[in-house]
Amino acid sequence: MDFHPKNLPILKTYVLKDEKDASDAVKDMVKLGFENRKEGFKVLMPKESRVAKRIGYTVTTGVTQGLRQKNEIRDIKYWTYHHDKDHFAIVLISSNTLTELGF
Repeated sequence: MDFHPKNLPILKTYVLKDEKDASDAVKDMVKLGFENRKEGFKVLMPKESRVAKRIGYTVTTGVTQGLRQKNEIRDIKYWTYHHDKDHFAIVLISSNTLTELGF
């Protein structure tokens, strides 16, 4: 089976414009949690390179830090890809869920 992160089940999609939106999305993802879920989260961000890099960094490091503060498992897989002509996407999912889904 060919794998692409767009095919993973998604609980919630966040459309972000800046780092403030990214921080809010991180708080929500950490609150919802990754454990005991059969789906992941998708973050859409503008293809403006500088903004996308900052949003990506904020999301990936923020999720790890938030899960550490909650003493939850931080074994999260993520992929960044071209979603459409206007957006990059990051898909985040628990490693355990990914294994259960057969990937």
